[in-house]
Order: sequence, then structure tokens, then C-alpha cells
Amino acid sequence: MTVQYRVAVAGCGAMSNEWISYALKRPDTEIVALVDIRLEAAEAMAGKHGLAAAAFTDIKQAIKETGANLVFDVTFPSSHYHIASSALELGCNVFSEKPLAESLEQCSEIVAVAGRTGRSHAVMQNRRYDPRIRSLRRLIEAGTVGRIGYVGASFFLAPHFGGFRDAMDSPLLLDMAIHTFDQARFISGADPVTVYCQEFNPPGSWYAGNAAAVCIFEMSDGSVFCYQGSWCAEGAPTSWEASWRVQGERGAILWDGTGMPYAEVIRDKGTNEQFLREYERLEGAQVPMEETFHHGCLREMFQSLIEQRPAETDCRDNIYSMAMVFGALESARTGRKLEIASLLNPSGQALQQEAGI
Repeated sequence: MTVQYRVAVAGCGAMSNEWISYALKRPDTEIVALVDIRLEAAEAMAGKHGLAAAAFTDIKQAIKETGANLVFDVTFPSSHYHIASSALELGCNVFSEKPLAESLEQCSEIVAVAGRTGRSHAVMQNRRYDPRIRSLRRLIEAGTVGRIGYVGASFFLAPHFGGFRDAMDSPLLLDMAIHTFDQARFISGADPVTVYCQEFNPPGSWYAGNAAAVCIFEMSDGSVFCYQGSWCAEGAPTSWEASWRVQGERGAILWDGTGMPYAEVIRDKGTNEQFLREYERLEGAQVPMEETFHHGCLREMFQSLIEQRPAETDCRDNIYSMAMVFGALESARTGRKLEIASLLNPSGQALQQEAGI
């Protein structure tokens, strides 16, 4: 097969191994450049994977000298805007690690540049590419529990990372909640309308900033999404995928983030006069997927280029998951319920925001 995608990998830390390993499976893809602020890191990554790709410290130089037409952005969040805007302006499509950028203003500008240049920019949201969450979504789409009124996610873990997360002002909301917020949008098919958030730092926390939060989002389909989470919750941990309850008019769907989802729905027999109705359990169906998590998301990104359509996690969609993060932070800061529209003007462009990821 003729090589169609000449890839420049920006960022040669540990996570780039996941991206490179997928690219090496594709006969239509060649890694032509490795870019890192530390040249030795780029050279080491080339050696590790047996790549003939040249090493660079500057993304623009890498693109110009190698003829790259696709950039993998696996850099720190603070570099995402520079990498994305530079690559898009030079005619490259961009696949990026989350978050889209470190401010909503920068997210908005990336969306604008992608639109102006006609290039694609897609964001890694690997938790969408889990067969179990696909099974949960199918239960909802099939109308198993009727119209949805409530979606709840509980996320309680106690990872002792050390390093920068321990010093962040809002480690849970800034570094992790984007995954759960994006999952909620994926599950429900709805976008955020308002948010009220309270974040705090519980007793026993080893984080300098607020490591716990409770958020209430009103969604565009009329449902409410409630997020409760902590990154310093010792004992009885949830899955990294969170624990979910979706409440509909005919029953509930539950997923513990580990096994398969299931629904409990009202049995057809019985009447509304019964004090407590009887329920039957319906198991979520298995959903075959050729690739999952990171590789599943990358496969979809490439497929979007082949089919000349926006990726499922295109920047124009992902900005609404980012708005949930920035909206929650602003609500927590001000202590008031926030209209998501106050962050986004009618064209979807973000107004100035001070918060960063």
C-alpha cells in the first residue's frame, strides 16, 4: 500500500509509545519525524522503535524538512496550542492528546484555525473506545429505560502520583474530569447548558489544591448530569472509568466501570397503583471493536481522514467537553450556577478565560 500519511510525532515522552505503536501497524502510515524539546529524547525514541525518522526540536522545521502531512501532538498541554496552530497553518492534519488546549480561548482559536485551513484536528478521548461504554450507550439509544432524566458518575480513587499534580490548584477537575465529562456527553448524546460546582480538599488529602468536587450539569436534552469525585479517596475505589447510573422513565442502567452494564426495567405486568413495581434485568450486549481505547480512537481518527468527514472527537465537538471543565472551575470560583453559553459566543468561539489546564 502507498504511504498516505507522513507523521511527525511531537513529544517523545512515555505516552508517545502508544501512538507510535499504532502507527507502525498501518501500512499507509510512515513516521518521518520525531520532535521533542530535548533532542536526545527524540533520538532515543527513534532507536527504541527502530525508526529511520529524523529528530528535531522544532515542529515547523520538522514539517518543512520531511514533508509531514499529519502531526501527532503528544506534548504537554501548555504546548498544544503552539503545536496545533503551527501544524494546521503548514497544511497538516493534527491528532492530539487531551486536553484540546490549556485555555478555552486557545481551544477556540484551534477550532478557528482548523476551519480556516480546512484541516482536521481531533482529540484523544480514549474512554469512548471501550466496548462496555458502547454497550451502555446502545442500551440508552434502544430506549431500554425510556427518556433519560438523570446521569450520575462517581469517581473515587487515591493515586499517589507525586510531582506536578500534587501542587496543582485543581488536580481533579484540571487533569482528570475531562474524561468523565466527555463520557457523559458520549453516553447521553447531549451537551452542557448550565453547571454548578463546588470543589474542596478533604481531610487526609496530600494535594495542595482541591482534589475533590461535586458538579451538577443541566444538559441540552433536559436531563441532569451529576459528577462526584475525589482523587484522595482511600478505600473502596471506583474504576478509572467511574461508576455510572442512568435513570430513565422506565428504569435504570448501571455500569460499575469494570464489568458489563445492565438495565433494570419495569415489568410489563402490574399497574401504576402498585406501591413498588417489579423489575426485570436486561444485560448489555457485547460490542465487537477492532481496536479499543487509544488505538480505537486513533483508528477512528484515521478513518475520518479516509472518509473525509469530521472525527468523532473533532475539535469542534471536543470544545464542549472542555467547556464543562472550564465552566466547573468558574462556578467553583464564583460560587454560582453558570450558563455554559457565557463561555461560548453563538459561533462557538470561546471568550477570554483565565483558568488553565
